[in-house]
Parts: sequence; structure tokens; C-alpha cells
Amino acid sequence: MTLIELFSDYVRNKKSLKLYVEERKNYITRGEFSDQTLIKAQSYLQRLKKEDPGIYDLMYETLEQYYEEDCGHYVEYPINFIRQILQIYDNHIPAEKVYEVYRKGLKHHYCDA
Repeated sequence: MTLIELFSDYVRNKKSLKLYVEERKNYITRGEFSDQTLIKAQSYLQRLKKEDPGIYDLMYETLEQYYEEDCGHYVEYPINFIRQILQIYDNHIPAEKVYEVYRKGLKHHYCDA
């Protein structure tokens, strides 16, 4: 399993990113996020689930839609998902607004050569 496949598994299946941080130490490749950022993202996911469970569920549903539509950018799906979660609390953007922007990305038509 590659590191991105492992990361995707953790994100898609709502596994603890803190555990992912430990498991990825077995890989000799670098991930997209630092350990501290992933630990922070995990706490933000827990916070979102507690404060706004509806948006939490919708964010994960949208992530799955990205995978279902598979426009050939599967490596970016879990990375972009975590970036959206970080935006909510790091940039103080309302969760609903972040969700709406994330959802609109499904309408983007990719132009792969």
C-alpha cells in the first residue's frame, strides 16, 4: 500500500489521523501534511462532529461523491478534504460556507490531456 492509499483509507473511513501519523513513520516517503497539521486536523474533525454533525456528515458524503465521480485526481481527494477542514477553524470560515464551496467543486470539469 502506498502512503497516499494509506492516507485515503484513514480519511475515508474516519480513522484517527493521530494513528495515521504513527503508521506513516514506516514509510520512507514524505506526506503532504506535517504531523502537527494532521493532529490539528483530527481535533478539528472531532470538533466539527460535535459542533455541527450535519455539516460533518455532508463533508464526508461529498468526499465520497468525489471518489464516485473519479475524474482521475484521486490522490487529491483526501488532501483537499483535510484542507477544507483546516480552513473552517484556521481561517474562521463558517463550516456551512466551506461545505458549499467544497460541494461546488463537484461541478468542476477537469481537462486532463
